Amino acid sequence: MEEKFELETNTVWSFPNRGKWATHDAKYRGNFSPYVAKNIILRYSKPNDIVLDQFVGGGTTLIECKLNNRNAIGFDINIKAVEITKDKLNFETKYQKDIKVNIGDACNLQDIEDNSIDLICTHPPYADIIKYSEDIEGDLSHLKYKDFLVAIKNVASECFRVLKKDKFCAIVMGDTRKNGMVQPLGFEVMQRFINAGFKLKEIIIKEQHNCKATGFWKTNSQKYNFLLLAHEYIFIFKK
Repeated sequence: MEEKFELETNTVWSFPNRGKWATHDAKYRGNFSPYVAKNIILRYSKPNDIVLDQFVGGGTTLIECKLNNRNAIGFDINIKAVEITKDKLNFETKYQKDIKVNIGDACNLQDIEDNSIDLICTHPPYADIIKYSEDIEGDLSHLKYKDFLVAIKNVASECFRVLKKDKFCAIVMGDTRKNGMVQPLGFEVMQRFINAGFKLKEIIIKEQHNCKATGFWKTNSQKYNFLLLAHEYIFIFKK
């Protein structure tokens, strides 16, 4: 059963209860709350639209598409993510939707035609903070900061190519820290999408909850004088 839901109306989102309806869970490390996906899907697309998630991960976006009367295309370069998502999509709804998921490279969406997608809702890795595979060629989660930004430029170009005019692209992205200093990965990614031709519709700040090793990092935050990164960005772009 779906939990109580209200559409967000401002640019700060916080979901202490991340949401566990349908087949959603938090087992796939780093996956985002279904509240995020549902808000984006309901606000920036219409029933029967085609939604793309090219970093499908644990399947959150595609599950919400199936629940909310949207068609969807999902890709991931990691076959384990594809298998997990297919398994999670194995439930019945009142809608008969076309939900496809397969192995694919977000830097080269060769199976998708130009100007064919109504909404992109996706959550790329944050450079090499969490590695999602051991040795898959093209896995962005193995790339260091600068190399990741080169790859995300290609992702942005492909997003712009496949999205229909006047439609929206939503990207969830966070910052990183190195040697005590913040690396503004979020804004760097945002700029690559603007450079690709997108207009920036919204910047949403999403509060993070229940992060792993919070106690350990809280102690070190005080000891070494740095603030814990407890937010992510949701960038909404328009073509």
